[in-house]
Amino acid sequence: MTFMSVFRGLPNQLRNPFSPSGLGSVRTATKRAGGTVRNNGHSPGKRLGVKKFSDQAVIPGNIIVRQRGTQFHPGQHVGIGRDHTLYALVPGYVRFYSKKWMNGERRYVGIVLNRGEKLPRDEATSGRSRFFGLVDLNETNTPEHATESAKY
Repeated sequence: MTFMSVFRGLPNQLRNPFSPSGLGSVRTATKRAGGTVRNNGHSPGKRLGVKKFSDQAVIPGNIIVRQRGTQFHPGQHVGIGRDHTLYALVPGYVRFYSKKWMNGERRYVGIVLNRGEKLPRDEATSGRSRFFGLVDLNETNTPEHATESAKY
């Protein structure tokens, strides 16, 4: 007589693995269940947002706004990176403004060369705003400077 033949001869209650008699066996886990964790797997923040606010001084290359998509569009003297980062192209002061576009408005970021200027600029009355690096064209056009050069 083998063990299996004896086991087959037992009544069903004794063969049941969950019976209190304990003749059957229950396979138990060798590792505990892990369970679930809520709110897990977050990546660190990307530090998006406005970095330079209105009327703050900037130099070329300063990041003005870090964003996903174009919440702010580049205006005068402002460049846009491939991740939509807006940065300064010239030294000056930051200005935020909006313009009508289609049925809504677009928000723009621009740079003015002098602190008191406003954007958007009325080019018909005040001309284009151009930055020529280290050359100050307004200083060379003053009358007293012209008389000094005439003396020599």
